[in-house]
Amino acid sequence: MKKLHFTVDIQAPPHSVWATMLDDAAYREWTRAFNSDSHFEGTWEVDSTMRFLGLGSDGSVGGMIATVVENRPGEFVSVEYTGQVISGGDDTTSDFALKVAGTHEVYTFTAIDSGTRLTVNMDGLDELVPMFSEQWPVALNRLKQLAERTP
Repeated sequence: MKKLHFTVDIQAPPHSVWATMLDDAAYREWTRAFNSDSHFEGTWEVDSTMRFLGLGSDGSVGGMIATVVENRPGEFVSVEYTGQVISGGDDTTSDFALKVAGTHEVYTFTAIDSGTRLTVNMDGLDELVPMFSEQWPVALNRLKQLAERTP
């Protein structure tokens, strides 16, 4: 497992970037870098269960299951993964689900002179590092575009 770090500077205040990032419609836009049908089910409230979903190549719904550990508006969001979704059903017991259980994804929103520095820190399974290394910069650039045009 590797610790991955991604950063983007966005010309918008931290609260605006946070709100754009977690907004349902905007989330579907910026996360297309990961899956063309990317979306979430759940709320961003602490202790709530989130399902980060998309369509697989066979047309079935798949994705990841996580618990929101912390959410401080405009400052910080942390999720802990607990399993995966396969063909629309929750899986917390397969080998892959057990490997991903306990991994984290953390978003930090830091005010800078030009707006916000968004930092993503995550635990990346070795086999997924190349994919994340390619897709996260694309996703963050799209989020930057969305947040900078949001009033």
